[in-house]
Amino acid sequence: MTDDVTAGAPAVAKEGWVGAPAAPVAGRTLRVVQRVVFPGADLDVVPLYVETNPDRGAAELHAEQVAGARGYRDNTPPPPPSGIGVATGVTQSVIRFGVSLPAHPAEEILPRRSAAIKAGGRVSFGTYFNAFPASYWRRWTTVDSVTLRLRVAGDCAIILYRSAAKGHSFPIETIQVETDEPVSVERTLPLAPFIDGGWYWFDIVAGRQGTTVVKAEWAVPAEPAPAGRISLGFTTFNRADFMVEHLRALGSTPEVLDLIDAVYVADQGTSHVADHPDFADSAKALGDKLRIIEQGNIGGSGGFSRSMDEVVRAGDSDYLLILDDDIVLEPESILRAATFADLARTPTIVGGHMFSLYDRSVLHAYAEHIAPLKWWWDSSPNTRARHDFGRRNLRNTPWLHRRAEADYNGWWMCLIPTKIIKEVGLAVPLFIKWDDAEYAVRAGKKGYPTVSMPGVAAWHIPWLDKNDALDWQAYYHIRNRVIVALLHSPFKRGGRLPAESGERQLQNLLSMQYSTAALRLLAIEDVLSGPEHMHRDLGRKMAALRELRQQFTDARGVVDLADFPPARRKAPDNLKTTTTPTNKVNLMTKVMAGTLHQFRKPRDFQRPQLTLPYQDASWWVLARLDSAVVSAPDGTTAAWYKRDRKQFRALAWRSVTTHLRLMRNWPRLAKQYRAASAEVTSPAKWRETFEASLRDRPGGP
Repeated sequence: MTDDVTAGAPAVAKEGWVGAPAAPVAGRTLRVVQRVVFPGADLDVVPLYVETNPDRGAAELHAEQVAGARGYRDNTPPPPPSGIGVATGVTQSVIRFGVSLPAHPAEEILPRRSAAIKAGGRVSFGTYFNAFPASYWRRWTTVDSVTLRLRVAGDCAIILYRSAAKGHSFPIETIQVETDEPVSVERTLPLAPFIDGGWYWFDIVAGRQGTTVVKAEWAVPAEPAPAGRISLGFTTFNRADFMVEHLRALGSTPEVLDLIDAVYVADQGTSHVADHPDFADSAKALGDKLRIIEQGNIGGSGGFSRSMDEVVRAGDSDYLLILDDDIVLEPESILRAATFADLARTPTIVGGHMFSLYDRSVLHAYAEHIAPLKWWWDSSPNTRARHDFGRRNLRNTPWLHRRAEADYNGWWMCLIPTKIIKEVGLAVPLFIKWDDAEYAVRAGKKGYPTVSMPGVAAWHIPWLDKNDALDWQAYYHIRNRVIVALLHSPFKRGGRLPAESGERQLQNLLSMQYSTAALRLLAIEDVLSGPEHMHRDLGRKMAALRELRQQFTDARGVVDLADFPPARRKAPDNLKTTTTPTNKVNLMTKVMAGTLHQFRKPRDFQRPQLTLPYQDASWWVLARLDSAVVSAPDGTTAAWYKRDRKQFRALAWRSVTTHLRLMRNWPRLAKQYRAASAEVTSPAKWRETFEASLRDRPGGP
């Protein structure tokens, strides 16, 4: 065995080591906080774990720099030369996952932690799941250094990299390894330079023999202490197939299972998880840790509040990890979230990112915040939504290297310390929408931050493929947004929210979306009635919303376009681009023209004027028409929109008066809702609602 170590590195200290293991810090031991893992059989997610083309996205980045795109004016240098053995881009030809070492049967080989790199191949671990987000550990934890530990066999060069907040990246050390037997490589790296952003990662360039990565991990010095205990809280509604897969995955991951005290499943549907034919088999490994709780459908806030209440009453766990039922989970994320929370300076909400369940390398948002003036959620400053790691890697995406601040994290995956739950209370009874954002804002006011943590994530159905802005969920979008603004907005009359809501109302009316406009008005009228309606209507409102929608033709979805008469004319291919407002004058012109059109008598067409895909059905297009068949965002149905002067006038007048009432009464309403906040989020009030939901559900006692 030959060990060739770069200048300045220590010599071999003991058998099987390249360099010396890190010296222990007095009173502290090294604790593994992030294990390098490899994907399973799903090739669509490989770019999130390993990168065989270090230049991926470099051309796009260069084009942005040349154009002077915002955020890339710092002349970020091109990526360093890839050196010998650059991968061809076909990952399978460069690296194989879950390999074995037949010559070393005593060596522990773990399928998700080992891989073989082909001779001459280069693999970068500067990826979403395997790079170390140094700036987050620097900012939010007590950690001041990190140690990279690798176990490798073969012939390779290990190149350590770091990046800065501006996105610059550069190598810091190259370690040469040539061995027939597995050896350990260990380097301790400081976190001091990462106050604003930056990552650590490593590349491996395999030599003529090829290289096997037995395992790799990142560890930090920490006080000896047991790992925090965790409970999981799922809320599910008629998604037994998803839940069975979750239970099976948890039961087959021993490292995760060892940390878990309980798995709470708030089953609020009519097709119960326990009735699934595979339930018994999938739940076997969890044993008495699994707690199925059946209750009426009181939404996500009701299901997650039930888990919060149960975990606090049990008194065993340090954390509750909230999880949606319709996700695909990376189990390693559970360990990372809990470990980060263990080492945080103060009790911290640790959120997981959301990747698209359809485009599996696409990140929904890196961090999210609430714009206070208009009280609307958005991507945090200096970040971008829907980033595709398959198209552009971490190395060539400068904004990903800047640490992002989050106001809240969605409850598709979110770890909350039980200490925070005890002090802050349970969720606001909002059914769905805004309960996660409100909880983080409430906790933040008491000094408990939210961190959306890189390397912690799940896959979820993306919002852009849902119909939630137009269907019955439109009621909850505006009602809950207004309620949360009343609870937390710093502006005396809600800032821009009432005016923006009025603008949105006009857009719905111009678009012949009368059902959506009616739902939004009902939502604001319920807000005006006071906070008492929140718990009272939690399990009852859904039926009323569905009944109201069916009074309007735009809400009557049809699954087959052939069921509609053929359109009178074909929409041009460039309809949306040729009609999009280009400036404020043009925008106001279209608003005025569309409004005047509403007072003309509609032509009595027996056929729709146009058939429009959802993405082309903007309000400025629909405002010019008397009827159109419009598909739903999720692509499952279409509806025939028909202009109705009577409905337009009635809803428009009601919209004006309702929004004026909201603005006039905002200060009084804010006092009412803030005064009621402690009661409506209390465990005692929620327990009354849990019991009532059982009585109100179909077939309930």
